[in-house]
Amino acid sequence: MVFSSAIFLFAFLAIVFGLCLLPIPLKAKNIILIFGSLFFYAFGEPVYVLLMIASSLFNYAFGRLLGMASIRKLDIDISKEEVKKYVGIEKTKTPYRKFILVIAVILNIGTLGVFKYTDFILDSINKAFNLEIPLPGIALPIGISFFTFQALSYVIDVYRNPAQEQKSYPAVLLYIAMFPQLVAGPIVKYGDVERQIYHRERTTDEIVGGIERFCKGLFKKMYIANIVGAIADQIFALDIGEYNVLVTWLGAISYALQIYYDFSAYSDMALGLGHMFGFTFKENFLHPYSAVSITDFWDRWHISLSSWFKEYVYVPLGGNRKGKARTEINKLIVFLLTGIWHGANWTFILWGMIHGVANVLEDTVLPINKLKGRLKVLGNLYTVLIATLAFVFFRADTIGYGLTFVKRMFTGWSMDMPSMSIFLEQMNIYNILTLILALIFSYPVMEKIKRRVEGLNGGKTIIAAVSLLALILSILRLSSAAYNPFIYFRF
Repeated sequence: MVFSSAIFLFAFLAIVFGLCLLPIPLKAKNIILIFGSLFFYAFGEPVYVLLMIASSLFNYAFGRLLGMASIRKLDIDISKEEVKKYVGIEKTKTPYRKFILVIAVILNIGTLGVFKYTDFILDSINKAFNLEIPLPGIALPIGISFFTFQALSYVIDVYRNPAQEQKSYPAVLLYIAMFPQLVAGPIVKYGDVERQIYHRERTTDEIVGGIERFCKGLFKKMYIANIVGAIADQIFALDIGEYNVLVTWLGAISYALQIYYDFSAYSDMALGLGHMFGFTFKENFLHPYSAVSITDFWDRWHISLSSWFKEYVYVPLGGNRKGKARTEINKLIVFLLTGIWHGANWTFILWGMIHGVANVLEDTVLPINKLKGRLKVLGNLYTVLIATLAFVFFRADTIGYGLTFVKRMFTGWSMDMPSMSIFLEQMNIYNILTLILALIFSYPVMEKIKRRVEGLNGGKTIIAAVSLLALILSILRLSSAAYNPFIYFRF
């Protein structure tokens, strides 16, 4: 079943890509991408494709309303097309614009809240007041957090700059539904791809580079993320209070590596597919485990999300413009919302607040950001430690389980037989080699190797051959039914 689904998706990709290579107008290619994207989403979510279409429709409508509610003051008579060139033109704000924006935000966040947080809120109320309100058990649409934030950014950008209003609904639908990054990001701003929707050219090098990036991501998923993920899954399924430091640290490190390689693999595949179809998306990961502080970590981890919260939450709250205390409060609010965005569980909220508190401490009392030279190694060790401990709560089903897990990481010194049996079972040669390579390549080692290979005679041919081998090996692993879904499909 897994292999047949993978073959089906590879066939889908080949067909859509082949059609987009035909010498047809760009509008026709956009229509192919729209229908292909809707089909792709419907393959996993047949019903909720209607929700995604509805989201694109009402956000397109809000964009049009905001555009029509904006009156531009011009001293010269120019066409509507020329207006877009005048970024700094003064505009009057009719009293309806802010009202339209508020309704758009409420509708977007409300939709996300109903599907993602209804059960969580009702369950929390039940526990707090000893009630028995039935939980509706609403299924979570794949990628709803991603396409909701993407659509919301479009509406906010039109509010800020009416010149970004898009009068073509198919353009907005393509932006929101584009299948390479639809279900797990990166989150893309409309302004970053608007020109590419109407004007894009693909060189052979860009297509080849996109294919190589896709193969790299697929290999990372199949041969690193899934392997270390299997270790993490077995350990996090244990009654962890009965196991020692070896087991708990192995589980924590394995999960930290899994979530990085799993999510960055999807981003690699999305960016690669984007290049293949003529779109350039911004990088989403820049080796976060090489960061020298938690602040630096968030400049490298899930960059599209952290940038979204910075632009649409942190800056509107006042950013760092209203004094030191307000700045730190704003940061805590952002990380609280970041945790909530990730999932309907107190564990995600705690995960977000751990990072928020670490950021605040680095700004106030910890001199981590001032380390220089070789001392930056200490900053890196501190960063990896905090990130790994925080990810324990991200992975745990309950805060209680996470606290017990972390406690055993520092107090479980008994080398008892059950613990050693589990540890040695996982420490086979294959897993050890995977863990070592995963740790090494979580730092910017591969990029240096690639640059050296590219400098050799026939370097590009070598890279292309390695990419092809990675693709073949990944397909072979898929045929063994060793695949499991990307972690961020849940969000």
